[in-house]
Amino acid sequence: MPHEFFLDRNLGRKVADELRALGWAVHRIGDVFPSDAQDISDQDWIAHGLDQGWVPLSKDGRIKTRDLEIQPVFDRSAVLFYLNNQQLRSIEMVERLHLCRDAILRAVDKGGPAAYAVGADGIERTWP
Repeated sequence: MPHEFFLDRNLGRKVADELRALGWAVHRIGDVFPSDAQDISDQDWIAHGLDQGWVPLSKDGRIKTRDLEIQPVFDRSAVLFYLNNQQLRSIEMVERLHLCRDAILRAVDKGGPAAYAVGADGIERTWP
């Protein structure tokens, strides 16, 4: 079964649509939670996605530094990915994620707990 990804609100609808067009199986946080998940904590959306078997994608690398927010990744020996540059335009986010797709899939298959930064030159494990 192909891996499915759960996109944080901060990645936006366009990123989800473009990744789908490239063959990614993605779920938007706003499709799962009401009000575009404005009242949902990072800990809760990450836990929900992991419980569905979805890999969390964000552009907020600070999640890995917050004990409560990274706890679901630790508890489930899962993997989380985030873009290492929060200033990218949507198309740049898509290009970067798609360029790193094979490395991302290998990291998911390797398992966790782990958090990875997705950069222009690949992925880098940044936690624990």
